[in-house]
Amino acid sequence: MACGESPRTCAGSIRVVDDFDLDQGSVRAGDIDFTYLTMGSGPLALCLHGYPDSAWTWRHLLPELAADGYRAVAPFNRGYAPSSLAPDARYQAGVLGVDANALHTALGGDAQAVLIGHDWGAMGAYAGATLEPENWRKVVTAAVPPGPVVAGAFLNFDQLRLSWYMFFQLTALADMVVPADDFEFITRLWQDWSPGYDCADDVARFVECMQGAGRVEAALGYYRQTLQSELQDPTLETAQNSVYSLPPQPLLYLHGRTDGCMRIEVAETSGDVMTVPGSRAVMVEGAGHFLQLERPDVVNAEILAFLAE
Repeated sequence: MACGESPRTCAGSIRVVDDFDLDQGSVRAGDIDFTYLTMGSGPLALCLHGYPDSAWTWRHLLPELAADGYRAVAPFNRGYAPSSLAPDARYQAGVLGVDANALHTALGGDAQAVLIGHDWGAMGAYAGATLEPENWRKVVTAAVPPGPVVAGAFLNFDQLRLSWYMFFQLTALADMVVPADDFEFITRLWQDWSPGYDCADDVARFVECMQGAGRVEAALGYYRQTLQSELQDPTLETAQNSVYSLPPQPLLYLHGRTDGCMRIEVAETSGDVMTVPGSRAVMVEGAGHFLQLERPDVVNAEILAFLAE
């Protein structure tokens, strides 16, 4: 289905996209009740999404993973409906790694499992794979380069200019500009980050995830708690530090060449820090930040080839 076509509604609060035979499941992992999209059977392939996005971002990849013999699972992140809010209000990036490993256990994953993440999900993948390396055979990330590269990115003036949205999210003004009933700001982010991509359907899915008390605050909490150390839980210090680690497994990093969020000049240095044999960085032509939606043909092929190696 092309972005912009209307999804149909089925039983429950999850929307089923025509031409995608995705199942819906739920599981309790740690202290979060996760809802997820899934397809296939076999080793676990856990796919984590970012902001402002949802589990639907993996709608092109899940069927391909299933056809390749994986149990493909894309959870809605903590705080994103219909998954539950965090009872302790912890949303810093490191907790996504904790969630990934809790989901690995809850879903019956083994050492053949693979971890895939985009945007905040990429940071969660770095953390999850570093915290419990025995859980994951390989790691795939997109749109947020490995930690050493990201750390250097914010010394780059041009990257700071592109990253205005991150610092904006830290202020109380963001609560007024990004309310649950007015997502002009979200549409602008998608248009800036993935120029030329018709994001209407994806923005609608994100809006659906933000319905209900505490949802917008949770989504913004990822920015605030990650960038403001005083808001972080000391018990998550190891997990938070792992966000900026290079995972010990082979890593495939994917980045869209027209990404309006993270500069291509920054992303192109990713291969320089990826030292684990079998790792590589791929710059995807004709794609921006949401490359898995813009060029699923290329992205899916790269991921499946990497996992098969």
